[in-house]
Amino acid sequence: MPTTLSRAADGTSRRRRGPRTWLAALPLLAFTGLCFGIPLGAIAFGAVTRTDPATGATQLTGEHLARSLQGPYLGSLLGSVQLSALTALIGSVLGVLIAQAVVTSRSGALRSAALTASGVLANFGGVPLAFAFIATVGISGVVTQLADLTSLGWSLYSFTGLAVVYLYFLIPLMVLVIAPALEGLRPQWREAAQNSGATGWQFWRHVGLPVLAPSLLGGFVLLFGTAFAAHATAAALVGGSVPLVTLKIADALSGNVLTGQENVALALGLDMILIAGLVMAVYLPLQRRSARWLR
Repeated sequence: MPTTLSRAADGTSRRRRGPRTWLAALPLLAFTGLCFGIPLGAIAFGAVTRTDPATGATQLTGEHLARSLQGPYLGSLLGSVQLSALTALIGSVLGVLIAQAVVTSRSGALRSAALTASGVLANFGGVPLAFAFIATVGISGVVTQLADLTSLGWSLYSFTGLAVVYLYFLIPLMVLVIAPALEGLRPQWREAAQNSGATGWQFWRHVGLPVLAPSLLGGFVLLFGTAFAAHATAAALVGGSVPLVTLKIADALSGNVLTGQENVALALGLDMILIAGLVMAVYLPLQRRSARWLR
């Protein structure tokens, strides 16, 4: 009986808090609508409409979306997907190894320093990062000259060079994402496995990896989305020599397109939003599931 009364009171309290919760969220909803909803609506409208320059009449069309999936535009979209998938995979593997070394370290100072540095490096991108790499491993960079990297076939202004630059901020990002999940692996689980005669590989295969799988996949998806949306670093390093969708959008917005294809940039932007939405749809459930192990 007391339990029933408690549940009833709790339900009544929740119903009373409902309107207040929505009122408290109004500023966030207004900010989201202004900063994300209006630009998204403008992009979607421009991507599916065409305005006749003579009459000024606007009509619906799928021409821009179809053109964004053809020829060089499709090549740039696939190039971004390939670069993002490759760097996300390498960044995930190296990030997990580094995070495991940091978490299992007995030095608290080393752990704090590594996590702080990861937080700084994960947000170090754009033109400053491109300049740092040009000065270090560019054509006339210090390391390039000292180690004669050019004779080894190294080129910073290529797909491989751009992937190396992306890894500079993706690996620290993976360290930040996966370190809390690695700390969630309780020592009692390993002790129980050892007492049962399990080897280290058997522990990771049957306990560690299944527990970490949502966090690993979520980290990979997050790295993919970060690399997919990166623009400034690629623009400063490779320009148009490496086909990327963000560079194509920048070219189209600057007027570097054929007549009648001005709205293709908006169609490419809509393609990116759809892919980013798909990435977030995969990432959020995985992040929510992995958070259970951190409680």
